[in-house]
Amino acid sequence: MPEPTRVALALGSGGARGYAHIGVIQVLEERGYEIVAVAGSSMGAAVGGLYAAGALAEYTDWVRTLTQRDVLRLLDPRLKAPGAIQAEKIMSRVSDLLGGARIEDLPIAFTAVATDLIARREVWFQRGPVDVAIRASIALPSFITPVMLNGRLLADGGLLNPVPVAPTAAARADLTIAVVLSGEAATGSVVPQRESAEPQPFEDWFDRFRRTAAGVLDRDIVRMVTKRFSGGKASAPPAAEQGVEDVFGELPAGLRMFDVMQLSIEAMQAIVGNYRLAGYPADLYVTVPKNLARVLDFHRADELIAQGRELAIAALDGLAARGNGEPAPTFDER
Repeated sequence: MPEPTRVALALGSGGARGYAHIGVIQVLEERGYEIVAVAGSSMGAAVGGLYAAGALAEYTDWVRTLTQRDVLRLLDPRLKAPGAIQAEKIMSRVSDLLGGARIEDLPIAFTAVATDLIARREVWFQRGPVDVAIRASIALPSFITPVMLNGRLLADGGLLNPVPVAPTAAARADLTIAVVLSGEAATGSVVPQRESAEPQPFEDWFDRFRRTAAGVLDRDIVRMVTKRFSGGKASAPPAAEQGVEDVFGELPAGLRMFDVMQLSIEAMQAIVGNYRLAGYPADLYVTVPKNLARVLDFHRADELIAQGRELAIAALDGLAARGNGEPAPTFDER
């Protein structure tokens, strides 16, 4: 029998979209790949640590049962804390599943990545209790409270390394796979867009916007959305005839504070992630669209795991096709 392909796995940050990591791991195992190293940031650290400790199947069974009400109860909101969520109840369950496991004793090499907010540098946990490393890595600012450990104020690893390929570089692997949870980051431009602060008629800005946006945009759909969010007008009167606040259109219906925080953090992580992956590219990317779920949609496990499976199958089938002579995608096409 041929030796199985040895895989180093980098699991990205992205909140509830991280359930897709479970589907990716399931497909890799079903196809006979041997995962020899896992590194993760945030939700990637949680799934990766549970997998390396042999507790992922039990965790998966548990999250599949969670309803939206269960999730709200587990999130344990703390309005006066440094983060909206304390995460004690969730981590209590994770700790029970891990049973005191230590990173250095795991059968699979594991690294949890966190961010030291004071020193402004990433921290790699490769020793010590797995649950402590996971808790430090998942502390997304404004959502989950940071933690103090050995003089370090630790927060989400995705702030500085959204898809941590670098910690797997020393692994004796045949294939490095990165699971990216911010799908549009691959096609987004890092070039600043120069724009006028004066509102313009729809026709003046649509073609320029379409050229810089990822994907294909339909003119009629964009016109309809623009009218809806600008109070029924496709363009506003000149700024000279209005106050500053009158120039802007209405915000999208249902936009919440957490939505704004999520979008802001993801915009930053998309740029950081592109730079980090350019320096430490993977052999294969499984890219999960960022609009698949919101950060706190932890009640959608079944759907997101299934999506992870589909995306992993497509990526691995593409890898097999390239082995038969098809060209490999470039970094920007991942």
